[in-house]
Amino acid sequence: MFKRFLNFEVKQFFRSTFWQKGIAINIIMGFFALYLMVSFLSVGIGGFYILKKVFPEQDPFQIVNGFLLFYVIGDLVFRYVMQKLPVMNIKPLLVLNIKKKQLINYTLIKSALSPFNFFSLFFFVPFSLVLINEGYPSNNVFSWLTGMITIVFVVNYLNFITNKSNIAFGIIVTALGSIIALQQFGIYDFTGVSAAIFNSLYNSWIFILVPVVLLVVFYIVNYKKLETQLYLDDAVKVKVKEANTSDLSFVDKFGDLAPFIKNEMRLIWRNKRTKMVFLMSFLFLFYGLVFYTNDMYETKMRAMLIFASLFITGGFAINYGQFVPAWDSEYYRMIMTQNISYRKFLESKWLIMSTVTFVLYILSLPYIYFGLDKFLMITAGAIYNIGFNSLFLVWSGSYNRKRIDLEASGFGNTQGISATQFLIMIPVMGLPMLLFSVFNVLIDFNAGVLAIAVFGLLGILLKNPIMNLIEKKYIKDKYATIHGFNQKK
Repeated sequence: MFKRFLNFEVKQFFRSTFWQKGIAINIIMGFFALYLMVSFLSVGIGGFYILKKVFPEQDPFQIVNGFLLFYVIGDLVFRYVMQKLPVMNIKPLLVLNIKKKQLINYTLIKSALSPFNFFSLFFFVPFSLVLINEGYPSNNVFSWLTGMITIVFVVNYLNFITNKSNIAFGIIVTALGSIIALQQFGIYDFTGVSAAIFNSLYNSWIFILVPVVLLVVFYIVNYKKLETQLYLDDAVKVKVKEANTSDLSFVDKFGDLAPFIKNEMRLIWRNKRTKMVFLMSFLFLFYGLVFYTNDMYETKMRAMLIFASLFITGGFAINYGQFVPAWDSEYYRMIMTQNISYRKFLESKWLIMSTVTFVLYILSLPYIYFGLDKFLMITAGAIYNIGFNSLFLVWSGSYNRKRIDLEASGFGNTQGISATQFLIMIPVMGLPMLLFSVFNVLIDFNAGVLAIAVFGLLGILLKNPIMNLIEKKYIKDKYATIHGFNQKK
């Protein structure tokens, strides 16, 4: 029966319109997966020797164990964002003489074959072979490897338990952020705790029972959870949602723009994908902790600090703006029949992106701790995001004609993605890095930061004529956009 289920899904995948129409996206995703595999494999093979060279007085294996706790929690966060439970099309099968336990077990076992699990193995397996080659006892290494593989699958099934809960996600992200902050500022050393936990898997086989028991428990919990949902009446009944209203009267001060801004705010908060983009933008505030605490970027790759500075305040503008106006694709045709100002419709989107960017800039004030130069980069990045990126993303949206289902999850979802999204990242991220690099080399650091800020200020000063040009572009491509949004998968 498992073989038959798998055969159904293979046929469904290759016969789908997504496969036929999105071959370019599939090729790009395939190359990205290949890149990840090669990267994990390279680190797995060469990581031991790199650590041994950089830290000659420390055991590379102990260093890796000291950071595995961060990896496991970070992996859980990454899976929450990207991985979905691979639920097959169960509705037609519920009326057939197929045992429900077979459907549930197939769904859960299939999740164990997820690429997210195998990417980790491309590191752990070669790293273990290197350890054995370097003289570590093979029995102990295999014990550690078995424990790590089990933990990978534990995280896999734990993700499906927490995946539908924003509270669980908040707790996980808070835990990871707190651990990194406490570690970074020397308040508490979590590497010692991590090393003790994962060394136990190396020192004794008995400790493998802990992740094994957790794996069994999480599998059973997922099984029971799916079992309660696998009924035909649940599959076919219409979900009735209670309408929630919010007081958005404070927006009325924007005059003619107010109705458009209200609609944009409701769209963002009431739909899964837009809501997640909004919430995830606040996580980019911590992006600077990765770059500003690494001396390599300060001395050798300073342009990468600009990359981080742009994302700190531009996480929402970049991730939301690249899908304008596809967020409105389900009712875009209706909008175009109304007697509304196209200019106001577009300007509301720019204002939303700019406002969130400004709020993120205010929240980034603590980065002054890392030095005035870092905060000047963030300031210049915020001005660039408001003055150039927000306008550019609204303009590039006129080429975006792929439909988006607002109710579909944004996790691992390639809906609405086309070659446009990859091309627009060149000026969005590449141009400010180029400006900084050129002026930094020719003059100095301050000139590089100032060049980015001036470029953004020019966009703010020229907003009105630029918006006029954008409006004309949208009107010109109006019917092509409507036709594109009408195409369903």
